[in-house]
Amino acid sequence: MCKEMYDITEGDLNPEFLFTCVSTRTEEEQNYHAHDFIEFAVIMGGKGKFYIDGKDYEVEEGDFILLNPGTYHRSKAGYSKEGLKECYIAFSGVSFKGCKSGYFPSFKGNGKIIKMADRMKKNIFQICTAMNKEARECSAGRYFMLKAYLIQILCLVVREQKEEKQEGEGKGYIFQSTGKKYVVQQIMKYMEENYREKISLEQIAANMYLSSFYIAKIFKSETGDTPINYLIRLRMEKAKEILEISPEEPIKEVAAAVGYSDAYHFSKLFKKHYGISPLYYKKDSFS
Repeated sequence: MCKEMYDITEGDLNPEFLFTCVSTRTEEEQNYHAHDFIEFAVIMGGKGKFYIDGKDYEVEEGDFILLNPGTYHRSKAGYSKEGLKECYIAFSGVSFKGCKSGYFPSFKGNGKIIKMADRMKKNIFQICTAMNKEARECSAGRYFMLKAYLIQILCLVVREQKEEKQEGEGKGYIFQSTGKKYVVQQIMKYMEENYREKISLEQIAANMYLSSFYIAKIFKSETGDTPINYLIRLRMEKAKEILEISPEEPIKEVAAAVGYSDAYHFSKLFKKHYGISPLYYKKDSFS
């Protein structure tokens, strides 16, 4: 939930999806070529080489390759019989901040290849598999589904690069400190308004259009605690208030009032938090 809607682009992110395909290459590509659109090449299996703008690059499973317009390239296939499993995604019509219109921002390092961390690799591979399935099935709305998958990939890659810059350089260009505080405040507000309901980190993330990993990360950095621990503490405080105001209230009802359907689980959390069970705390309130 950023204050600025278009925080990574000059306007709306509305790419033109061109094509996607997954293939396993066992022989060197003969055509050394460039495009007038952006192409991503995701290495989904094997090891091999890519020849890009006159230079060889070793590639392996988990590598993400950026081929901007005018970038000459050729896949040089794999080192084994299994070959190099590649997923290609092509698109145009984007305008990212700090980058020439129609181009994707260069990656940190050599500008062309990143080695995806496990979390990113898992997410990207899942989307590539879903895109390939969608492209082959030709169902109604196929173009829009493929475009939606593409937008997910664009956002994931941009986030990964910006998070790396923030951690590696001590300064970021996703959320500045005030932006992080704002997001954490919104998470707290959401919990305070919905603590009576079942809440999960994934639910909060979906509500805020952010990843659960990122939410947990910035919440911890800003508060020193996890979102779930904060929620438990909030619920225990609310439960204590109920027991003090209405000590005659059954424990089961108190548990339900603060988001727990299991009274036994609630009682264990309450005792862990306050060192006394809610039943005894209630008796003390009657005294």
